[in-house]
Amino acid sequence: MNFILNPWPWYVSGPLIALVMALLVYFGKTFGMSSNLKTMCTMLGANKFSDFFKVDWKEQSWNLVVVIGAIIGGYIAVNFLSNGVVTNLNPKTVSELSDLGFNNAGTNLVPKELYDFESIMSGKGLLILIIGGLLVGFGTRYADGCTSGHAITGLSSLQKPSLIAVIGFFIGGLIMTNLILPLIF
Repeated sequence: MNFILNPWPWYVSGPLIALVMALLVYFGKTFGMSSNLKTMCTMLGANKFSDFFKVDWKEQSWNLVVVIGAIIGGYIAVNFLSNGVVTNLNPKTVSELSDLGFNNAGTNLVPKELYDFESIMSGKGLLILIIGGLLVGFGTRYADGCTSGHAITGLSSLQKPSLIAVIGFFIGGLIMTNLILPLIF
């Protein structure tokens, strides 16, 4: 049981991801979470209002199982397969987060200053959610896919646009972490 409760090493999880990707390539499928939004919107009738949604949603409906699996799997992992150990952060990271106003950095999986209900419902929290959501949505459409689609499917099938997108994701993450996040907090 210890093996299941603790984080899996790369030499277990990496080959499992590679196996799933090989099966997807074999069956001519692609994986990505953001494509599910397009599928759901099409299922709900968005194709009546925009040509962008005029796709055969039944062909992509298999990918909705991934979303359902992620939700159910997340619930099972948190409630039944969690050992309660919090990620061991580097002391320098804890110090830098404390300087930004994160009081208990490293004691919880996610910082309460961002993720508890009171923080989310504050004016600042709502503004961060709305602006962040719009930027993520715009970026996903502009890059023609999300991080999982490009970094997992695109890179494993050696697509140059995915390599460019993943490099952009990392650059954006570095800018957010080092320049924008200190301004927000």
